[in-house]
Amino acid sequence: MTHTVLVTGVSRHIGARVASVLASDPDISRVIGVDTMPPPSLTRDGGISMGRTEFVRVDLRSPDIAQVLAAADIDTVVHMSLVSAPSRSAGRSAMKEHNVIGTMQLLGACQRSATVRRVVVRSTTAVYGSSPRDPAVFTEDLEPHDSPSHGYAKDAVEVEGYVRGFGRRRPDVTVSLLRFANFMGPGVDSPLTRYFTQPVLPTVFGFDPRLQFVHEDDAVEVLRRMATEDHPGTFNVAGAGVLLLSQCVRRAGRLSLPLISPAFKVLGGAARRTGLVEYSPEQLRLMSHGRVVDTGRLEATLGWKPKFTTGAAFDDYLRSRSLSPVGGVRS
Repeated sequence: MTHTVLVTGVSRHIGARVASVLASDPDISRVIGVDTMPPPSLTRDGGISMGRTEFVRVDLRSPDIAQVLAAADIDTVVHMSLVSAPSRSAGRSAMKEHNVIGTMQLLGACQRSATVRRVVVRSTTAVYGSSPRDPAVFTEDLEPHDSPSHGYAKDAVEVEGYVRGFGRRRPDVTVSLLRFANFMGPGVDSPLTRYFTQPVLPTVFGFDPRLQFVHEDDAVEVLRRMATEDHPGTFNVAGAGVLLLSQCVRRAGRLSLPLISPAFKVLGGAARRTGLVEYSPEQLRLMSHGRVVDTGRLEATLGWKPKFTTGAAFDDYLRSRSLSPVGGVRS
């Protein structure tokens, strides 16, 4: 059976990679990539070749997305367009509209569609929040002690609520919800990866949080499998193992600047205003308390494990940025 797949968020790196790998699958007849702007492969900037992916410029906040689904007889939707940081031009309100209202419009179109049979949604482990009262490891069934109340994490919590509602209304559709740890790899540009490129890394005095990463190659492979196989449910996605923030600092060959929590928040606010690094409130909490998730459900369901551990994913990112530890010694 051939499939027609719609991928949202193809102007960003991971979305473009997912569209590319699906377009190379002989069992997929068409791949429609949608976003508010063309992907880099279709501009002078070059970028990832998306093969036979057909690009359609659509703002998910508009009802036009329903017309795209109907016109192409889409049977599989891979929703990749959640953004983790506001743009300097649009701001936080536009980011929330894109993430939440855009998802509502997309799911509404899927609910009315007679052809959609599989929906895959990219979410984030940030939905668990970061709190001193957190369990050592989050499984998919655990609720956070302190639900996120800011930014991307709050948007993701709302998005997940709409996804679960869609699943109840359309039980005939396979719904896969993927909670990714922070992406890491040569092509990843995020608030967290930009943090590690600074010559001096501010940290919260008295805290050394545990961090997890997922390599972009493994993220794309998980999304490929979920888009071509039926695996309903909610899944954590992360590389094996953890890194302490202090270990990350040493691996990157950077200097740390421990600050008391209020000073860290003041610095974060100043950094956001300059646009140099995005210190969102949820990132500040992550830098204090960390977050670790269990990936046993994903590995048991797929019979597969990520190729990159958390440490290996971080090291690959460092190599791509020509960052290395002082003296060449890993911690």
